[in-house]
Amino acid sequence: MKRKLIPLWVAAVLFAGCAKNDSETPNSPKLRHAGTATSLSANVSGTAAINAGTVQQTVQGFGGASILAWEADLTSTQRTEAFSTTNGIGLSILRVMVPSTGSGSFAAEKPTIDAAKSYGAKVVATAWNAPSSMMTGVHLNTGSYAAYASYLSSYNSAVGGVYAISPFNEPNYSGSGWMEATATEVANFVAAQGTNCGAPIMAPEPFNMDQTFINTYLSNATAKSNTSFVCGHIYGVTPYNLGSISKSVWMTEHYTNSSVSGDDWNNAMTAGKEINDCMNAGWAAYVWWYIRRSYGPIDESSNITKLGYVMAQYARYIRPGYSKISCTYNPSTGVYVTAYKSGTKLVVVIVNQNNATTYQPFTYSGITVTGFNRYATTSTANLAANSITVSGGSFAINLLPSSVTTLVSL
Repeated sequence: MKRKLIPLWVAAVLFAGCAKNDSETPNSPKLRHAGTATSLSANVSGTAAINAGTVQQTVQGFGGASILAWEADLTSTQRTEAFSTTNGIGLSILRVMVPSTGSGSFAAEKPTIDAAKSYGAKVVATAWNAPSSMMTGVHLNTGSYAAYASYLSSYNSAVGGVYAISPFNEPNYSGSGWMEATATEVANFVAAQGTNCGAPIMAPEPFNMDQTFINTYLSNATAKSNTSFVCGHIYGVTPYNLGSISKSVWMTEHYTNSSVSGDDWNNAMTAGKEINDCMNAGWAAYVWWYIRRSYGPIDESSNITKLGYVMAQYARYIRPGYSKISCTYNPSTGVYVTAYKSGTKLVVVIVNQNNATTYQPFTYSGITVTGFNRYATTSTANLAANSITVSGGSFAINLLPSSVTTLVSL
C-alpha cells in the first residue's frame, strides 16, 4: 500500500501522547499535546543558544538526482512526492545528467525538469562525459574546449534552462569510467569557456570533497571568477568547513548505505545527522543520490520512505533563500541543532540520537517568537505535528527518542 504523508489533524492526534507540556520539569512523566515554555536562564547547562542576529550561509536547498541514462524517469506521482511541500518531501533541488550521446537525447530530460521547476525547485545538470568525438580516452581534448562548451550550452537551451551546469563529475575518481581531469585541467576549461556553457558554472565536483583539489582549482583566478558555486561529494569524508573561499558550497551527491532499505531507521537517522552536519559546516545545499531507489527517499513502489520523511524535516520547512543562523550545534550528548530564518520566520532542526526522551532547553535572540509548530519523525511516526507556545527568549522541549524534530515559528 502506498504510504502517504499524515494529514496535520491526524498527526496532531497521534502525536498528542508524545509532546511535552513545556512548563513541566525535565523528569515529569506527563507528556501532553501542547504547552507553554518555562523561562530559562541563558547559562543553563546544555542549552542550545540561537542567535538570529548572526547570519551565516544562504541555504540553496535539499534535493536528489534523476539520472535517465541509468534509471527510468520519475513518474508523475513520484515527481509530486519528491517536490511538493504539501503532500511530498518538498525537495528543492533536482540533479540531472547531461547526456553525452548527442542532442537527440536532450528532450528526454525535460518532463521531470519542468515538473521540478513547477514546484519551485532548482535544477542542476552534471556531465559525466563529453561526446566521444571531443575526448581522448577518458580525457577532454584541449582542442575541444569551445565545442564542449557549445554542447553544454545547447543542452541548457534544449531543456529550458538549468540553474547551474557542472562540466565534470568526480574528475579525481580514477578508473571510474567517466571523464577524468586534474584540478588544473578543470580550472583551465572553466577559465577558457566557463562563460560559454549556457548556465552558471558549479565546479569542480570532486569525489570526497577533496579540499586540495578544490583549492587548486580555485587558485586559477579566472576559473574562480567564472564559478558561481563550489560543489563536491562527501563519500569517505565527514562534512567540514572549506574556509574562506567566497563561494556558496553545495554537496551534490551522496548516499549512506545502498544495502539497506530507505525504511531502515538507523540509516535514515544517519542521513538526518549528515544533513545537519553539512549545514553546520557552512554548506548551502545537500543533494542525495537517486530520488527513487530502494535505499532512497522514494522507493520503487512509489512509497515515501523513512529517509524521505527525514529529508522532509529539512526540505519542507527550510526553503531556498533561508539563512542559516548561529546556534549551539551540540548542546547535549547526542543532540544536534541547526537554526534558520527567513524574515520573521524561525526554523530549528534537532536530531536526537539518544534512545531515550531527552529534555532540551533553548534560548533565542534577535527574533520575536510566540510559538512553534512542531514536526517529528521517528521509527513509528512521520512528520507528526503539534504546537507549543514560548515567551521570554527561552523555552524547553522533550525530544522523542531517536528522532528528528523541526520547529517552525508561528
